[in-house]
Amino acid sequence: MPQLEVQSIHTSYGLSQVLFGVSFDVEPGQVVSLIGRNGVGKTTTMRSIIGLTPASSGKIIFEGADITQMPAYKISRMGVGFVPEERRIFPQLSVWENLDIARRASSDGKGWDEERVFALFPDLRDIQSRPGGVLSGGQQQMLTIARSLMNNPRLLLLDEPSEGLAPKVVEDLRDQIKILKDSGLSIVLAEQNLSFVMYLSDRCHILEKGEVKFSGTPADLKAKPEILEQYLTL
Repeated sequence: MPQLEVQSIHTSYGLSQVLFGVSFDVEPGQVVSLIGRNGVGKTTTMRSIIGLTPASSGKIIFEGADITQMPAYKISRMGVGFVPEERRIFPQLSVWENLDIARRASSDGKGWDEERVFALFPDLRDIQSRPGGVLSGGQQQMLTIARSLMNNPRLLLLDEPSEGLAPKVVEDLRDQIKILKDSGLSIVLAEQNLSFVMYLSDRCHILEKGEVKFSGTPADLKAKPEILEQYLTL
């Protein structure tokens, strides 16, 4: 049974419809990627899942429960974490305070805490007293993911995590997300960086004008250069 089922969702901002029947599943422990150029509906799909921009029709099922019209705070409490593209850390709070404010104990006592987060992101340990607003882009991205992990999600939504980061930082972040995947955490990844996607993903879905135009494995996508040319080449 899929952990997440997105079933033919349509989503609008006012009178402007953005998503037109988007569907995909996420099995437990999978990384499923939404790929496409800017403005094709990747972020809107993420916002629909987490409840910030609810779908006007279709269904979103998480671990057997219909969350389509639930408010975002309830979806978060059910175990869905969201890392937005804008990062949205608390700039006046220290790294440690940003983590502490999101703390939620896991039911089995084996969830995420500071030590586990610092083991995944060692750079944060050395700057835990520093205000979030003075961190580099890469450090802020690590902090945003770490803060989401402190909430002990079972499904993590990552919206454009490599955006605006230096190549070495992107490489480090990719490896850290791979560790999360190997730990069994399910991830929905919205991303334009194709090598980043290919390294991490079990399934890929290409969006164009709010519709899914291709679904398959990274190997399937590599075997179809015409699809890459049509939907991903700038």
